[in-house]
Amino acid sequence: MSPILQMDYGTVNILAATLVVATLIVLMRRLKNQLPLPPGPRHYPIIGNILDMPSSFPGHKFEAMGKKINTDILYLDVAGKNIVVLNSFRATDDLLEKRSANYSSRPRFTMVNELMGWNRDFIFMDYGTDWKAHRKLFQQGSVLTLIMSLPHAFTLPSLSTEFPNTHPNKLHRPHELRANRILLRNLLEDPTNYRDHLRLMAGSLLIAVTYGLETKDRTDPYMQNAEKALDVLLHAMNPGTFLVDSLPWLKHIPEWFPGAGFKRKAREWEKLYHKMADEAFDATKRDMANGTAQPSFVSSSLQRITTNEDDSISRDEMETLIRETAASMYEAGTDTVFTGVLTFFLAMTCFPEYQAKAQEEIDRVIGPDRLPDFEDRESLPYCEAIMQETFRWQPVGPVSVVHHTYVEDEYRGYRIPKNSTVIPNVWAILHDETMYPDPYRFNPNRWLTTLKDGKLGINPNIRDTTAGFGFGRRICPGRQLGLSTTFLTIATTIAAFEIQKALDENGKIIEPSMEFVSALQNRPAPFGCRIKPRSEKYETLICDAMDQL
Repeated sequence: MSPILQMDYGTVNILAATLVVATLIVLMRRLKNQLPLPPGPRHYPIIGNILDMPSSFPGHKFEAMGKKINTDILYLDVAGKNIVVLNSFRATDDLLEKRSANYSSRPRFTMVNELMGWNRDFIFMDYGTDWKAHRKLFQQGSVLTLIMSLPHAFTLPSLSTEFPNTHPNKLHRPHELRANRILLRNLLEDPTNYRDHLRLMAGSLLIAVTYGLETKDRTDPYMQNAEKALDVLLHAMNPGTFLVDSLPWLKHIPEWFPGAGFKRKAREWEKLYHKMADEAFDATKRDMANGTAQPSFVSSSLQRITTNEDDSISRDEMETLIRETAASMYEAGTDTVFTGVLTFFLAMTCFPEYQAKAQEEIDRVIGPDRLPDFEDRESLPYCEAIMQETFRWQPVGPVSVVHHTYVEDEYRGYRIPKNSTVIPNVWAILHDETMYPDPYRFNPNRWLTTLKDGKLGINPNIRDTTAGFGFGRRICPGRQLGLSTTFLTIATTIAAFEIQKALDENGKIIEPSMEFVSALQNRPAPFGCRIKPRSEKYETLICDAMDQL
């Protein structure tokens, strides 16, 4: 008798079902491969869309590209590399949030990762074991720094009991207050160099939080190291800046070859990363050995090594992990805070009517006898609206750090290939006229509404500017520090000073250019303004606040 006839009906049914399922899978895969790619500009043989990749203001240009062909999902073929641009909140939410398992990786950045050697920066790491270890250390380090900064010892379980409302980012508030008070004093004594003072505020805050080191001015070597490294990183990461990112085979040409100047730059820039990552870290270790270290991410994390019972990682490996995570923390936070508050200063210079409304709110809610503090944030909705509008009007990062697909995907009838580079267009999302009418106008009033209790408050129906801090599993873990520092800077500056347009030698108003410098971050070009205290009372408050540090 045939072996098939000897099978029972159950086995036959299982085999038949398996055959049907396998056939369906094959058919679906073939059908999926036949799905169209998302729409995009016309591409040419061999080079594809290389000429369409913007080397400046990518957010603006990708937005215009999508509007021209009426799509919020763009596809570009850059010499065989698949590029997908997401121009809407809906697309980024559907893919980077809801399907984050497939969209949490990073592509390999040829210039930054391979040639410049910044391959251990967890911001640019592929999603995997290494990235998770760095992220976990960042979160643990925040809590441990909080414990070290308290007047007496707490265990992790008792921390949530005795401080139920303490968010790990609140541990930074003494550092934030110090940086803020120094900023106010510097603006009072030397308003012309406000840009330097804002840079010092942001840099000194992150150095203190990360390394526990005090920074007195911008000539500080740790500040200098970081500024130089960050400047080249922002330049190198800007999409389209270096052709080698689109044509990776160019990395093999020798330095002496015509057009290979990018390789010489990469060799020099690699030294800047190690200088930034090593010198401040080593200084914290020396302070720990001398017993003079201040609570910080690095000191708390290094102390934890002595109690680490995990034999799977050596002390040297753990130190390297801490060193790399600290460098990522510093580089990510400094420019975000600096650029955000610099844009706020430009907005107040250009649109003084909103500054006046915020000052009226502060005078009414707080009065003239003290400066605004963290706890005032919910009571100052107009100041909150100015912060949200600043981040929306000119987002710090007009395009987010790019994502990468693990496997092929289907979305809205389009095929998104495996190993696609996915660019979230923050600029387009925050200038969506269906959510933000008249989106290119600076208008804090759009965020405000009358709440149920009859008070003015933030409109819950308007999507906030979280998109500027990333998406899904790659969202910025330090965003709360950035927001709280920016709010404190906005509220105290509006309370204590008048920010006005500059005057020429004849006393005539100089209109600010409102130009921005395009890089990975969207930063105002130098502009003039006048900064003067609102009253002698505020001058005294600023001086008294400095005396209390």
